[in-house]
Amino acid sequence: MVPAFNERATVGATVASLRSEFSHVVCVDDGSVDGTGDLARAAGATVLRHVVNEGQGAALQTGFEYVLRRTAYAYVVTFDADGQHHVADAVRMVRRARETGADVVLASRFRGSTENMPWSRGALLRAGVLFTRLTAGLDVTDTHNGLRVLSRTALTRIRLQLPGMAYASELLNAIRPNDLAYVEEPVTVSYTDYSRGKGQRNSNSLNILYDLLLGKIRATR
Repeated sequence: MVPAFNERATVGATVASLRSEFSHVVCVDDGSVDGTGDLARAAGATVLRHVVNEGQGAALQTGFEYVLRRTAYAYVVTFDADGQHHVADAVRMVRRARETGADVVLASRFRGSTENMPWSRGALLRAGVLFTRLTAGLDVTDTHNGLRVLSRTALTRIRLQLPGMAYASELLNAIRPNDLAYVEEPVTVSYTDYSRGKGQRNSNSLNILYDLLLGKIRATR
């Protein structure tokens, strides 16, 4: 599953690479205005479209609901559209889910490797790991990695309600309360000029924290 917003430059190649290993690729076009959905469809994806941009969390939730309602697949792979991830890693993660019975397989660039990652980005991600260990109670080494594998059971128990990038922490926070088994898998994340330009600004971490706190307040009402 590929959430995408204005990813004209990379979405076609991303979908095509996934189609070389996976028979069904879903692209959620999150309100793009650059033809992203058309290019994904031409590359072989089933395209779901948001009329307006709702954020990556909302895009993934749309895709999760599609998988549950329209397919019988046992697992779903989430995969960023910007070319940072490697399809071979996704294939190995699905195999790991099947072999271990894990409901969630999380990709870890810090157990694997990175290519051309900015120092500031690495420092921010490591701070995010400490935050997640404290709030979610998970022994993880990477957070906000868009590559993951979720079982059908996980899709039925996790509902993403934060539309923006805070969804990644929301998803991790849902693992233990829902009795979901998880493992991490080493992967490679390759940063390019394009992906660095499309990526989150470090200052956006404040917005993510705000969304998480707002979500906790809503949950207590």
